[in-house]
Amino acid sequence: MKDPSETLSSDAIKNVLDELEAQSSHRIEKVSDNVQLETLRIEYLGRKARLSLVLSSLGSLDKEERGSAGERANRLRRQIEEAIRQKAESLKGSAKKEGVDFTLPGVRRERGVTHPITATIREIARIFETLNFEWVAGREIETEFYNFTALNIPDDHPSRDSFDTFFTQGGNLLRSQTSTVQIRVMEKRKPPLRIIAPGRVYRPDTVDASHSFMFHQIEGLMVDDRTTFADLKGVIHLFLRALFGKDSKIRFRPHFFPFTEPSVEVDVSCFICRAKGCSVCGQKGWLEVMGAGSVDPAVFQAVGYDPKKVQGFAFGLGVERICMLKHGINDIRLFYENDLRFLKQFA
Repeated sequence: MKDPSETLSSDAIKNVLDELEAQSSHRIEKVSDNVQLETLRIEYLGRKARLSLVLSSLGSLDKEERGSAGERANRLRRQIEEAIRQKAESLKGSAKKEGVDFTLPGVRRERGVTHPITATIREIARIFETLNFEWVAGREIETEFYNFTALNIPDDHPSRDSFDTFFTQGGNLLRSQTSTVQIRVMEKRKPPLRIIAPGRVYRPDTVDASHSFMFHQIEGLMVDDRTTFADLKGVIHLFLRALFGKDSKIRFRPHFFPFTEPSVEVDVSCFICRAKGCSVCGQKGWLEVMGAGSVDPAVFQAVGYDPKKVQGFAFGLGVERICMLKHGINDIRLFYENDLRFLKQFA
């Protein structure tokens, strides 16, 4: 195609108009969709179309030739515009007959949102990543060794009973805590270690507003040759203040866990009532959020570490509990019912 800045002779203009008049109506009539019609519109009426070149060339003709050629070119332009308009109406009518009305507003595809449990796990993981903790994952079907024995849980401990653990027919079990991942990592790697292990865990609890047979945990572990309980307190303070607010107060209460010694329960001041007492914190002003402690030497021995050369701490928290506290949710079952009215609130 010639550049629109070029001009055509009188004979060339006549030939172009003859050709366009002869073929335009036929080609427009054969169009079957709006995309093809738009292509033809650009071809015939666009800035670089041959008809535009004709109109821009009229100035080079004699006065008599210019008048007749210009009149014919403008008449042809109007003719093509009308043919395109009628074809567009025809296509629109055909679409309506087929049950599709392209004149209606489009239907916006609904966007999905991140599940609140997933969002909470990611938020917690991001905080620990700033403290150089590595995210690791592990298997959900485990052996008694990794779920109990290696964690210094004795044979007669109630949690080994079938009433407290899901056992499989092959003698394995569904893990009841993600501490199993810590054991597997320590078996394969030497200190220093800084890991967190998020994932699903399973316990045969009766489902109610605060219990579920499946829920999510995040366990953490730090091991080297110099880590102390003071480091544990420092990490927990940084984590909880990043999660609940820099003005949060944290307290440690003595507790017992088979795999840590000494062990503590960790509370954070209620961020809803500002520690004044409300229904969420049971009028106490404090919220129990996690357990922690220095790793018991028996756990190090189970994975082949020398307790005299290494030391460290571990901690664990329930993701659902953290999520319920942060968002004021009072029923754990809401997370699993797939009720879009509930989930859309987290968009």
